[in-house]
Amino acid sequence: MRNIPTTHAARRTIGGALAALSLITLSACGGDSGDSSTGAVEELGENEGEVSILAWPGYVEDGSTDPEVDWVSSFEEETGCQVTAKVYGTSDEAFNLAKSGEYDVVAASGDLTLRMIAAGEAAEVNTDLIPNYEGIYDFLKDREWNTVDDKNYGIPHGYGANLLMYNTDDVTPAPTSWKAVFEDAPKHKGQVTAYDSPIYIADAAVYLMAHQPDLGIENPYSLDEKQLAAAVDLLKTQRASVGEYWSDYTKTQASFETGDTVVGTTWQVIANLIDPKKAPVEAILPSEGATGWNDTWMISSEAKSPNCAYAWLNHIADPEVNAQATEYFGEAPNSDKACEFASEGHCETFHAGDEEYAEQIWFWNTPIEKCLDGRTDVKCTDYQDWTKAWAEIKG
Repeated sequence: MRNIPTTHAARRTIGGALAALSLITLSACGGDSGDSSTGAVEELGENEGEVSILAWPGYVEDGSTDPEVDWVSSFEEETGCQVTAKVYGTSDEAFNLAKSGEYDVVAASGDLTLRMIAAGEAAEVNTDLIPNYEGIYDFLKDREWNTVDDKNYGIPHGYGANLLMYNTDDVTPAPTSWKAVFEDAPKHKGQVTAYDSPIYIADAAVYLMAHQPDLGIENPYSLDEKQLAAAVDLLKTQRASVGEYWSDYTKTQASFETGDTVVGTTWQVIANLIDPKKAPVEAILPSEGATGWNDTWMISSEAKSPNCAYAWLNHIADPEVNAQATEYFGEAPNSDKACEFASEGHCETFHAGDEEYAEQIWFWNTPIEKCLDGRTDVKCTDYQDWTKAWAEIKG
């Protein structure tokens, strides 16, 4: 969790590439998904000698950023697959790059995975050919963002929650609900922060699920027009109290330390990095639950080095490697065995393996026209609708 590059936070920003997002309006990402793959491979061949990886910053480290941080060199030595890596800053950027066919492996968050599958850019993955897959937490497997029609399109990496953080001196009594950034936001007008992305609409939906049950929201990524309108209204009201929206965590860290911000959305890593002498803060999982992320390692349907791609997926799921990679970024690893290699207290801090905790997290997913909550009598709003709504919210 030390020496995390500043680009790591910007990588979670989701831009507004509407042309790419139009793919999400496909009536099914399970059914006629546009998947061009012909099924998962049944056996592997000889490694090709190279592999090209498209990933978030900090996910493919070879020691060049920090000599102490390197899980690429061991992979190259063990497999003979030389790694070429390109980092990206947003899921939209990754989607456009992935469509070039130049990358064998893509690290994708839940707002990208369904796009990849729907566009036929992701290959079905035979998890039987990935020995380390077995040890991954069951509650991360076969989820709606990495599995379609009972077909796996990748393997889980790390995960985390979008938490509520507050300055314990300025925000009293201690909040237990997202009410602190919605109904109670005017108490700290100008000192409230929120995540700068259309996907933040889901955070409002999580709150409405608990406090306006008549809206009938059952999945914060599955909103019909009326439900989306309610979330937008809540966020427009919140806007009057927001001092800044953040995508770079170093900026929100600094904002809490200077006192410009006293309450808002955060990641655990931000809370860990804030100097308590500058700002006494607490980060909690509110009573309503929270949104969060679980990234997936996917193989391109056009992979030129599929054998090396499978080798990478197995390597990054190796407990020791996964512990290195997830701790470096600041998230929970994907297995109990990885926790055996993590620094003392890391897995406890990030609630690794705590299924009850994870059940309170609505992991990022891509809003699509086909309602993710199973409704068939209405059309749900898609990510393009959310992007337009976000621009309206921010004015």
